[in-house]
Amino acid sequence: MPIIRIETFINTDQAKVFDLARNIDLHQVSTAHTNERAIAGKTSGLIELNESVTWGSQAFWNCAEA
Repeated sequence: MPIIRIETFINTDQAKVFDLARNIDLHQVSTAHTNERAIAGKTSGLIELNESVTWGSQAFWNCAEA
């Protein structure tokens, strides 16, 4: 089975990257094209240990182009 490996190097400290990765508001901005949003649980800010978020989205796929 093939393995695909992607590495991203970010020139900043690990704490900042970790906080951006768990930022619900930033995720919603980055997925605006699919209208993805937090709909239940923790719905904004930084998600913390033992918290959960439920995501909802609406994506349109054009099967004719596949």
